Amino acid sequence: MNVVAEPQYFQLLQSLSIAFLYYFCAPFADVAKLADAPDLGSGAARHVGSIPIIRTLFTDKYFREMATVTRENIGNLNDKLTVNLEKNDYLPSFEKSLKSYAKSANIPGFRKGMVPSGLIKKMYGQSVFTEEILRTVEKELNNYLGNEQLEIFAQPLPLESDSRMLDMNSPGDYAFAFEIGLKPDFDVKTDDIKVTSYKVQVTDEMISEEINRMRTRYGKMIEPEEINNEENVLNIHFSEADENGNAIEGGIEKDNSLLLKYFFDGTQKELSGKKKDDSIIVQLNKAFEEKELEWVLQDLGLDKNNAADAEKFFKLTITKIGFVEKADLDEKFFNDVYPESSITNEEELRNAVKVEIENYYDKQSRNQVHDQIYHNLIDNVQISFPESFLKRWLQVGGEKEKSADDVEKELPVFLNQLKWTLISTKLINENKITVEQQEIKDAAMSQITSYMRSQNINDAPWLDEYANRMLQDKKFVEETYMRLQTEKLFNLLESKVSVTEEPVSAEQLEAKMHHHHH
Repeated sequence: MNVVAEPQYFQLLQSLSIAFLYYFCAPFADVAKLADAPDLGSGAARHVGSIPIIRTLFTDKYFREMATVTRENIGNLNDKLTVNLEKNDYLPSFEKSLKSYAKSANIPGFRKGMVPSGLIKKMYGQSVFTEEILRTVEKELNNYLGNEQLEIFAQPLPLESDSRMLDMNSPGDYAFAFEIGLKPDFDVKTDDIKVTSYKVQVTDEMISEEINRMRTRYGKMIEPEEINNEENVLNIHFSEADENGNAIEGGIEKDNSLLLKYFFDGTQKELSGKKKDDSIIVQLNKAFEEKELEWVLQDLGLDKNNAADAEKFFKLTITKIGFVEKADLDEKFFNDVYPESSITNEEELRNAVKVEIENYYDKQSRNQVHDQIYHNLIDNVQISFPESFLKRWLQVGGEKEKSADDVEKELPVFLNQLKWTLISTKLINENKITVEQQEIKDAAMSQITSYMRSQNINDAPWLDEYANRMLQDKKFVEETYMRLQTEKLFNLLESKVSVTEEPVSAEQLEAKMHHHHH
């Protein structure tokens, strides 16, 4: 069997500081980049080249550490670092690099290694001079951050530095200033969090409705001669017309499929008894219920918020009439719905359906509990941010510079996401929450089997091989890792908070989830 993923890859995932948890992801990729960028303060020597405007070059092993770095507070969690260079900090490496260029340069008219040093300096000197200074600055800054063990957001941002030009013919002392945003210290307390778990009471009516849906799903489609049931499936051709049914030149033409019960009662009565190829004239807002009208308008390419579009007339021509004969409550149906069970009668079916509905709403209720925990942490954990630095980072830290107005608009949501990033990362690290390779594979297997509910899983010998192929997809692995780690985090938090159970209807739970969903 082929190895499906390198163990080192999973070790890397386990070492990451998770920035965006799957359940609460928002479209701010910048937050992950900001919070998860390797800190220059930890193992800085590994991150040479990560600082803006400084080129990535190899380290000069003969470098003489004589430069100084000063630190000055310029705001809340916002410091200025200034790298001060003297000539002796960069001139030796500059001269050494020029000699290296002279040995390797291929210049017409000269043998390799025999190019006069003066010509090399004239041709390459200024660029080498600039490279050596910037490389020295970067090395000094990295060393300082590593030695001081500073926890910072992203990377240092360059400030206005020495205004003098870097001139190899007039070397001097230089100062380069950088701005850093420091990560805040904060505490997370979970023991005093109180949440409500909403328990849905499954009724006989809910069970009957679900069984009817199952019988329809496994039923048989027939084509009656005329419309005679609100469950009739109608294939309809929509043709834009005036109120008299005259076609509008260049008007909308569209085929659709609708249940008779989606129409208003009056339109249902008008359609009742109609046969294939019969037609009626309708005004959209008088033919459909509000929810169905919105869907029909969108399908026709019209604006659901435009009253004039809703008042348009259409000629509806029936192209096909269908009706689903519900499946009988027999052994075949029981086996189709629950292929791995041994259900033999309606009572056993109702019990199985009840358990399935309960499991569904229990899962939704737990999601709502997790949502309450999330909001409690976001609302009550006090975290201070270096807002001045973050605004500047948002403005200039991406691929395309943003305007100050755009940054101000984005900042509140951005800070909220960043706050959750810090809280969740802290909790994950403190509780040593990880995901093993086998758990990723189990999730892949579960995903496959969820698509095969109506089949006997024992008849799928290819399942293991297919799961292994899924594990070769790094995007799938990363997303699954984050999802599973998120689940583990909230399961842990759920065990630590105070939970009170409250009975509710399915509609009440759905309303609460809709209201609080983020």
